[in-house]
Amino acid sequence: MRKCIYTFFLIAILCNTLWLSPAIAQEGKGSITGTVKDSSGGALKGALVELQPTGLKAVSDEQGQFRITDVASGEYTLTVSYVGLANFTSTVKINGGQAASADAVLNVAGVNEQVVVTAERVQGEAEAVNVERTADNIVQVLPAEVIRSLPNANMADALGRLPSVTLERDEGEGKYVQVRGLEHASPTA
Repeated sequence: MRKCIYTFFLIAILCNTLWLSPAIAQEGKGSITGTVKDSSGGALKGALVELQPTGLKAVSDEQGQFRITDVASGEYTLTVSYVGLANFTSTVKINGGQAASADAVLNVAGVNEQVVVTAERVQGEAEAVNVERTADNIVQVLPAEVIRSLPNANMADALGRLPSVTLERDEGEGKYVQVRGLEHASPTA
């Protein structure tokens, strides 16, 4: 009889411990809810909400609402990003078993962004433009660098790129070049 009572108490203690463990674990977890809006008050669908340093992420729904669950108690950095708008960052404190609220308002990204594009000046093309511009009569120049850079099968294909030249093809490749103002097409070598 004593063994039976002892076993019963042992089973009762074990069941009580197993039943209360998840409840105790859930008390240490919290959640974050909130909305994401633009500066005019419009809801932003598809904003990325990230909780650092945990790396937990959520995406705002059609009403701009988001929810991140299963967050341990502590202090976190909440970052909200949306393409074309400046990121929103806030510090959020999570208490076990409670839901923290964080509403984000995103403003238009700074308009004072500056883009600088640099490149080397291409000598062959610049010279060709200057020759065409300063010539006494109508001249069209196709520099060697341009001819080499384009996918030309032969010289007729290269000359066919000039505006005053008509290209006649034979079996898919340029074979005859007709220059505007001349009478006959001449074959190219």
